[in-house]
Amino acid sequence: MGDNVKKLRCHCGEFEADIDIKNFEKVVRCNCSICKRKGAIMSMVKNENFKIVKGKNKLKLYQFHSKAAKHYFCSNCGIYTHHNPRIDPTLTGFNMGCIDEIDTSKIEDIKILDGQNHILDKK
Repeated sequence: MGDNVKKLRCHCGEFEADIDIKNFEKVVRCNCSICKRKGAIMSMVKNENFKIVKGKNKLKLYQFHSKAAKHYFCSNCGIYTHHNPRIDPTLTGFNMGCIDEIDTSKIEDIKILDGQNHILDKK
């Protein structure tokens, strides 16, 4: 991990991860069935830039539909922390609201991903 490490925490603090990211180039919301319900603003890093440092045993995995994407949440407080998308499992998407130093209400220009019409569902 480099000098650009951000600490990601669930609400209760049982889960923590370090994210090595210089700047958040892709900031998104998604309109798929799970994302519209969780309402998170997300960004992505390569898997090697996302390191769980505490509470891996507190994570619960949720999968649905194709069961390719992996969505994780804290089993104690229920907060969505991160996921591995089915379009590219070499990436980790994460909940920007879990980074204390980020005020998600001030983020502008959030791209909307059309997960309701996912490209992999059109095959």
